[in-house]
Amino acid sequence: MASFPTLPLPEDIRQRHIDLTTEPTCGLNIFVLEAGDASHPLILLFHGYPELAYTWRKVLLPLASKGFHVVAPDSRGYGRTTGWDTSSYAHVDLSKFTQMQLILDNIALMRALGHEEAALVVGHDFGATAASACSLTRPDLFKAAVFVSHVPTGSAERGREDIHTALARRERPLMHYQWYNSTARAAEDWKNPSQGLKAFLRGYVHLKSHVWKGNEVDIGPLRAWIADQLARMPGYYIMPLGATMPEVVEADMKDEDTTLTESFLSDAELDVYVQEFTRTGFQGMLNWYRSATSPQNVNSQMAVFAGLNFQVPVTYIGGVADWGNYQRPGALEALQSGKTASDYRGTRILPGAGHWPQVELPNALCDEIVKFLAGQ
Repeated sequence: MASFPTLPLPEDIRQRHIDLTTEPTCGLNIFVLEAGDASHPLILLFHGYPELAYTWRKVLLPLASKGFHVVAPDSRGYGRTTGWDTSSYAHVDLSKFTQMQLILDNIALMRALGHEEAALVVGHDFGATAASACSLTRPDLFKAAVFVSHVPTGSAERGREDIHTALARRERPLMHYQWYNSTARAAEDWKNPSQGLKAFLRGYVHLKSHVWKGNEVDIGPLRAWIADQLARMPGYYIMPLGATMPEVVEADMKDEDTTLTESFLSDAELDVYVQEFTRTGFQGMLNWYRSATSPQNVNSQMAVFAGLNFQVPVTYIGGVADWGNYQRPGALEALQSGKTASDYRGTRILPGAGHWPQVELPNALCDEIVKFLAGQ
């Protein structure tokens, strides 16, 4: 079994592996960070891309202090969790990177932690997909959900217009970042950017945070899933066709003050991500994009839930400067209108935050989560 150095965290945040390698529905050795008494109600925190359980370092203890057992895992394909398919791009089994597998992984984890249910699941970015899938399909096990910086659509989406040809045919040809992240070259681009991994990650965080003024240009709901509307989004979402993500970041960071994000992401904290991603590479993480965009539709099992609304209490929390609030046209409006949720507890937009509220404004995020749990 691999041995890992201890992460630089307060002593009250415990670090360990949960061995589920013999569990047929999972097969992983899941790395978790946890805080609070294990006899208290469970809160599961699911991270996004490109992140780790470590992204919740400023949230674990405040939530635990409210009387919860708070656990953040490294998801399948990420960080210190092992046992997932590490095959090359051409040979990996994408059926192990599906929403159904996420549900199975998290049920197995929850039970191994000694709980029969989770009082709350919180998902940020890609983690909102996990929180969505769990709370939608097993409301008996996952009793409430908070979605942060990514708006789920509820049940499996119905077919939507293919806009990729339209994006590519624009006067300035474009490409959606999820389809770029699904390409054979993406993992190498992410791991070995020309500006160096640390500078690239610093720039990526900068551009998606509240400090980048480019996020304020024309920000707001998109009317439809069409090229003209998607083209309103920044380059980290709708990229120049043929460009790499490091090239997009390098261009937009050209005249930016790279120290502005140090107030919420120190050099030492960024080094943790650099060290972990240097060790693991990015292909495991990027397999989730491939699963979502695959023409083979490896997520087809989720179609059995088509038309099903969230039956548990849910809320959405986003930063005011986050295009993640709007990148899925109509999704936030569907939550607010009750179309996709029967018990929606409101939209909570945080001034002074972009795509990373858990580090930009962790106290404000925790306050909103606690209010939600209190029925406010």
